[in-house]
Amino acid sequence: MFERFSDEARQAVVLAQEEAVDLRHGWIGTEHLLLGVLRADGDGARLLNDVGVELASVREDVVAMIGRGEEDIDRDALATLGIDLDAVRERVERAFGRGALSRRRGCRGGTIGGHVPFTPRAKKALELTVREGISLGARDLRAEHLVLGLLREGDGVAAQILRARGVAHDAVRARVEGRDAA
Repeated sequence: MFERFSDEARQAVVLAQEEAVDLRHGWIGTEHLLLGVLRADGDGARLLNDVGVELASVREDVVAMIGRGEEDIDRDALATLGIDLDAVRERVERAFGRGALSRRRGCRGGTIGGHVPFTPRAKKALELTVREGISLGARDLRAEHLVLGLLREGDGVAAQILRARGVAHDAVRARVEGRDAA
């Protein structure tokens, strides 16, 4: 699917993964894709900025709606309860192998092989991105098409944030359609 994405759209997806990791989320949701589009700082971000959607305020909304993921284990807090994390880790590793307690074993940010999985809604938004681009006759799928896919998905955090700012699918589609026709 991503082979049809423009460099900017691919960059938005990579930046979405970075956003998910930075927020300590173990998934890439529609909210991360929206943040990725805004961080890519290309035509998709300009389209959103033109309708009043800015990176900082969207990130604030994401944190307010979802929160940040949990920090790693606080060994000092465990010590106050009489739990020696190093002793527990040693016993578990003897029984189950090296790194058995680590969520990051062989991975990044609690993810398998450094890959953060997409949520079903994010997958649907990516599928709808392809459909939007095809229906508009685009040769490549740009970040603007990704915005359309996020809006068309309709139920994810990104759609909720965009809807709250008065961003409508039809209005965005008209703007993208004009560019695709050019």
